[in-house]
Amino acid sequence: MSVRFGLLGAGRIGQVHARAITGDRDARLVAVTDVHAPSAELVAQTYGCAVRTLEDIETAEDIDAVVICTPTDTHSDLIERFSRVGKAIFCEKPIDLDVSRVKACLKTVADTGAVLMVGFNRRFDPSFIALREAVDEGAIGTIELAHITSRDPGPPPANYIKSSGGIFRDMTIHDFDMARFLLGEEISAVTATGSVFVDPEIGALGDFDTASVLLETPSGKQCTISNSRRATYGYDQRIELHGSAGMIAAENQRPVMLEIADAKGFHRPPLHDFFMTRYVDAYANEIAAFIAALRDGSVVTPTGEDGLKALMLAEAATLSAAEKRRVLVE
Repeated sequence: MSVRFGLLGAGRIGQVHARAITGDRDARLVAVTDVHAPSAELVAQTYGCAVRTLEDIETAEDIDAVVICTPTDTHSDLIERFSRVGKAIFCEKPIDLDVSRVKACLKTVADTGAVLMVGFNRRFDPSFIALREAVDEGAIGTIELAHITSRDPGPPPANYIKSSGGIFRDMTIHDFDMARFLLGEEISAVTATGSVFVDPEIGALGDFDTASVLLETPSGKQCTISNSRRATYGYDQRIELHGSAGMIAAENQRPVMLEIADAKGFHRPPLHDFFMTRYVDAYANEIAAFIAALRDGSVVTPTGEDGLKALMLAEAATLSAAEKRRVLVE
């Protein structure tokens, strides 16, 4: 039997997940809702589902699971609401921008026994999966150093910055999750710095557009993270792991993977221009993993606890950058 979905939010990321759901033979998109009616109608027409109210999706007997793609400040309330009616939940990161609110939300999830998966899509990128598998197979021995590069082509609008929670909660949070995923060990200390080079308005709003982070684990492993809201050459996404027996790296992906050599040198096509194209496979793979877990009853991952721990690292980084000191993670 197919897993039957309700989609909450029909914006850019909602449309990505609608495509992933309808492209999976073990799933069916039953209904969509959005406060912006034209967006909901567009998804309904494109993917052959109904437009319903949030209340109708909540009480619907023909919907098993929901995908939450609404604004961040609605996530925790919606998770609690759908936990109480027994529907499985996939929610885009973050659960909330406040650690205490996330903890309260996860208590409701635990009390109701609901299934919750948090959308850290990069865990499902084919290159990063291969990286993790190589590490698990011992290809480079024991990891000692890691470096994660994550740089956007350009900054988001000021209105987005105002509600984003800052670069560490909005952008670096993906890298915090990847560090935990790849190192296989919790982070014990965070040192972060931030600057404003790209847009003075970002600084006026109390945020950074350029940041570096050093993460430490109890065993001494180190991970550095490099973030920027401006990469003139494209969407820069790379990971390098150094271990006791060697090094492994996942390089940037391009829409067309080829290289031309001529008298002027070696030439390759430009990088992807943003996450919507760079992580197409990752988005499809994470929804497929969620569907498979619901069908066979296995544990979903990333969990709500993963979401909480990544947010706690973002909190520590924010404090570290503000107070210019190393912060221990409780």
